[in-house]
Amino acid sequence: MSVPEFIAYAKANPGKVNFASGGVGTTQHLTGELFKTMTGVNMVHVPYRGGAPAVADLLAGQVQVMFEFMATSIEHVRNGGLRALGVTSAMRSRTLPNVPTVGEFLPGFEASGWNGIGAPRNTPIEVVDKLNREINASFDDPRVKARIAELGGEPLPGSPAEFTKLIAADSEKWRKVILAAGIKAG
Repeated sequence: MSVPEFIAYAKANPGKVNFASGGVGTTQHLTGELFKTMTGVNMVHVPYRGGAPAVADLLAGQVQVMFEFMATSIEHVRNGGLRALGVTSAMRSRTLPNVPTVGEFLPGFEASGWNGIGAPRNTPIEVVDKLNREINASFDDPRVKARIAELGGEPLPGSPAEFTKLIAADSEKWRKVILAAGIKAG
C-alpha cells in the first residue's frame, strides 16, 4: 500500500481507521492530526500510555496506522513486522532510501522530531559556544555518525541561534495543529 492508496482507503472508510500514539499531545498524535488536517481523512486517535504499547498493538493489528519515531520502529520495518508507507521528514531517509516522504504525495507535509541540548538561560556565552563546538564536532566522529544512522536519524549541527529559530518555528507549527484539532491538556 502506498500513501495515496492509504489516503483513498481512509477516505472511503471514515472513522474506521484507528491511529495509535504514545498519548495525547505526543509527537505521534500531533503528526497524525496534521495528516488528518492536510488530507481530510477521518481517523480515530487511539492514545496509549507510551509508544511501546502502541507499537505492540500496531504489530498485533489492533490499530491500523501509527506515525512512529524511526528509532523505535526501524527494526520492525527491517524484519518485516511493519511496512513503512512514508517517512515524515522533508527528505528521504538515508536509512530507508526506497521509502518515499509523505510530502512527495502531500506537498508541504513535514513532521520531524529532533533532540537538542539546552543550558540554563544565564550560562556564560563562552560555555555555550564551547558546548556547541564540541557537540557539532561530535557529528564528525564515525561512531557517532554510524549510531545516528543506525537509528534512522540525521545529525543537525548548527548554532544556538539556529536552534532557537527551529524551536520557535516548530512551536508555532504545532500550536496551529493543536488548535485546529482541539487538543486540550490534561
